[in-house]
Amino acid sequence: MEAAHISVESSGGPVYRVVVTQGRNKTTHDVTVTPEDIARYAPAATPERLLAASFEFLLEREPASSILSRFSLPVIETYFPEYPRVIGQML
Repeated sequence: MEAAHISVESSGGPVYRVVVTQGRNKTTHDVTVTPEDIARYAPAATPERLLAASFEFLLEREPASSILSRFSLPVIETYFPEYPRVIGQML
């Protein structure tokens, strides 16, 4: 499968737009990231870097088309309990 390109754009608020492009397929996701989320999952990372790594994490487990189009970052943990541990190792 072709590698995904992950682009993260800030809205200036807590919601970030993440665009995943894989070949001809493109999905768009609006993800809310709070300062508390950053402190919990990756204190040294920017929100953009945390989101890019989070989408790399998700894409290893499911296709982009299965990722919710709108969610808050901690939702990942409800589907993948290993997320907090693994994301810390990825960053």
